[in-house]
Amino acid sequence: MQNHEIDYKLFGEEMQFVEIELDTQESVVAESGSFMMMDADVTMQTIFGDGTQQQGGIFGKLLSAGKRILTGESLFMTAFTNLSQGKKRVSFAAPYAGKIIPLDLSRLEGKMICQKDAFLCAAKGVSVGIEFQRKLGTGLFGGEGFIMQKLEGDGMAFVHAGGMVIERELAVGEVLKVDTGCVVAYTHSVDFDIEFVGGVKNTIFGGEGLFFATLRGPGKVWIQSLPIRRLADRILRYGGAGRQREQGGPLGGLGNLLEGDRF
Repeated sequence: MQNHEIDYKLFGEEMQFVEIELDTQESVVAESGSFMMMDADVTMQTIFGDGTQQQGGIFGKLLSAGKRILTGESLFMTAFTNLSQGKKRVSFAAPYAGKIIPLDLSRLEGKMICQKDAFLCAAKGVSVGIEFQRKLGTGLFGGEGFIMQKLEGDGMAFVHAGGMVIERELAVGEVLKVDTGCVVAYTHSVDFDIEFVGGVKNTIFGGEGLFFATLRGPGKVWIQSLPIRRLADRILRYGGAGRQREQGGPLGGLGNLLEGDRF
């Protein structure tokens, strides 16, 4: 293996964290802000880019970091290395309610495509890059835009998704239609496209958006039940200014009573 070989254990149900066990001189890289706790003798170092072998001097480092800006991530990542002679542990927490998905890239054709905010941490050496959507329609209406995250290597990587997560194995030519925001990750052999919902009533009154994401096998796909954008939209809808105006109106109390809210 070219990447560091790490062991791990998942804890929790809705608010999970992953504990990584490091042998001597093993390292794990993580997104800024995902760190939870670590044993003594584990050192922390802030690095440019994704922690892979960076060549080409300052230009190569800037290019690696620039890729992360395009996916909406920080310029920096953090590397955690065990400098002791025994096993040490470091843990990383999920940013919101959902599931942490372990991905063994050596068993997934060495490459995974993920939504651009899914990556949590990975063994040192796993490349965290960008994947451009080649199809115009997919980039414009696919829910994640033209740019997604690309994980490459032969080590372990961990991504996070909202709500419950289901893993599906698609046969050759098998098609799965999914809400555009519910696609978490898929192997690079899967063809990702979009499809117009169709029908006047579906388009105007359906409330499910204008497009499906279509995933065509062969390959594996991971689907989440609660995209973070959907959760944020509901919080704004029920807890924002519109809700306050409703409560302040002459029928606000009656509306709250009918909805089960307490005074």
